[in-house]
Amino acid sequence: MVKYLWDDHLAPAPSDPLAECVYGSRLIGSDPAMVLHGGGNTSVKAPFFDITGEEVDTLWVKGSGWDLAGIEKEGFAPLPIRRLRRLLDVDSLSDLEMMRELSAARLDPAAPQPSVESLLHALIPHRAILHSHADAIVTLTNLADGADRIREVLGEGVLIVPYVMPGFDLARVVRDMWTSGGDGSTGMVLMNHGLFTYGETTRQAYRSHLKLISQAHRWLEAHAPLPAAAPSPLGRVDPVELARIRTEISRAAGRPLISVRHASAEVARFVGRADLPSVATRGPLTPEHVIRTKRIPLVGRDVAEYAAQYERYYQRNLHRARGETTMLDPAPRVVVDPEIGMLAVGATASDSQIASDIYHHTMPVLSRAEDHLGGYAALPEGDLFEVEYWDLEQVKLRRGGAYPELAGMAALVTGAASGIGRACAEELLKRGAAVTGLDLSPGVVDVFDSSGWLGVPCDVTHPAAQAEAVEKAVERFGGIDIVVVCAGIFGGVSPIAELDASEWRSVMAVNVDAAADLLSRVHPFLRLSPAGGRVAVVSTRNVPAPGPGAAAYSSSKAALTQLARVAALEWASDGIRVNIVNPDAVFDTGIWNEELLANRAAHYGIDVEAYKRRNLLGTPVTSAQVAEVVAELVSDRFAATTGAQIPIDGGNERVV
Repeated sequence: MVKYLWDDHLAPAPSDPLAECVYGSRLIGSDPAMVLHGGGNTSVKAPFFDITGEEVDTLWVKGSGWDLAGIEKEGFAPLPIRRLRRLLDVDSLSDLEMMRELSAARLDPAAPQPSVESLLHALIPHRAILHSHADAIVTLTNLADGADRIREVLGEGVLIVPYVMPGFDLARVVRDMWTSGGDGSTGMVLMNHGLFTYGETTRQAYRSHLKLISQAHRWLEAHAPLPAAAPSPLGRVDPVELARIRTEISRAAGRPLISVRHASAEVARFVGRADLPSVATRGPLTPEHVIRTKRIPLVGRDVAEYAAQYERYYQRNLHRARGETTMLDPAPRVVVDPEIGMLAVGATASDSQIASDIYHHTMPVLSRAEDHLGGYAALPEGDLFEVEYWDLEQVKLRRGGAYPELAGMAALVTGAASGIGRACAEELLKRGAAVTGLDLSPGVVDVFDSSGWLGVPCDVTHPAAQAEAVEKAVERFGGIDIVVVCAGIFGGVSPIAELDASEWRSVMAVNVDAAADLLSRVHPFLRLSPAGGRVAVVSTRNVPAPGPGAAAYSSSKAALTQLARVAALEWASDGIRVNIVNPDAVFDTGIWNEELLANRAAHYGIDVEAYKRRNLLGTPVTSAQVAEVVAELVSDRFAATTGAQIPIDGGNERVV
């Protein structure tokens, strides 16, 4: 059902029609059953006053790049209605010509690029227009007898428009239908696409929208109910198998991709269907989804066969492309498998989330149509190809610019709740990686609010807990490409003659034993990495230049460094590089406290502030600076470096 209802107490007054349109747009944009990841459109016809004070009859239409859920007034492009309607009188208009004319027609050149559906909104004489891809409506439009079903469910007052790609051609088709009796319609359904409603106010258009969607929803509940009982969620899958599939998908795409496993009861119900290969490959809910999910998912695990089929599909339909096509990417974006469940794939964790959201809405629609309504019937593959390789759709994917340098890579960072570990996780996220952070602190879960972050509370000294955390990382992001070993403790300060054996063992357990266990566990995933495995070990300046009173810490870090050097030797043939950073005096970390600072400063006979700047450059060293070096080491700029030890200490005369 519809998630949000119009609230007259919260809605702006009709005297401000653009503000009212913003409110209505946010209502439908915030409901994933109506608008999902950028779909849908809204507009209102309201005056625009130019610099001379002259009033212009204006269409305020949603601008490209704005999501309805968070749209503001600034997200609408003002266009002169008279000019738009005159454009519909020309014999033909290519997509690029149309967008150029729309862009040039903006009454405010700082406004966003107008929607591709601007001409359609302009020709409809009503002041307010709402367009959504409501699941209940789209279900009906994707049936073999969809037009008849819509007429049965929604009544004779709804104008039914055969699918035409949005733009000039669709606007012309609707204009012809409108002049032939469509002016009396209560709404308009575009087959395989969605619902338009209109009114003198956005409130009226929204009420009409809800009425039609509710009718469709009630009819589906009565005639095509979803199963009430769900099977148990799917079980464990070997994480190495998940990483293998992700690597094959990434290689088909030509770049690393994030792959997220979904194994809920809802997914289990769908992938458990005996007719899964047939139902799952019927096509998307709306043509626009193909740029996020591809035309069909991969059913099973044969990535190579899927890629070959996709290349054949590409070649069969290449002549349909309206403009220059992008480079072929035959890798799936959704995988459904009876044992795995669903894998949602994307160039980033956010892209993967979009694919997941879309397919979670697709599964119940497919099941309903197949089980109760005579089968699901999407657009033919040729029409879907036109959309997928349509310049105006491809620009949506390019709008955010180039992906960050570590996009598609999955990183694992230990000690990620604070200090250097947190800074490393933050820097990797900033550079586009998806990051799993391990830490003893439960607060690691909420350190970052990002689809690319997974915080796992974990005592790294417990092998079983660390193994479980690694498996969670692979389930969440598909594999592990980058490992940053950062968890560490300093221990007490005492001479060797007074060494506490239990404290020695505690420091060794965290700083060495846990790291050895982790490296052993992550090796299979690093070896499978489509980007080539990368490891950065955070050691210390104490390795080349130890200080008195820190025997456990210095010894543990020396052992850790030697472990990393051996890993560099053993793993080079697997394409895995292992490098070491040696920070010193990074005082914004949990290792340092006032007592330890005072103790170390007293040892050197100086005050605390002087102790903090005792390096050759006389400069403080921060966690963020260490993190930047770590991120560089795991970037492609150090692709030819392994086994290196990089000091980050401001310069030390005992090391230099």
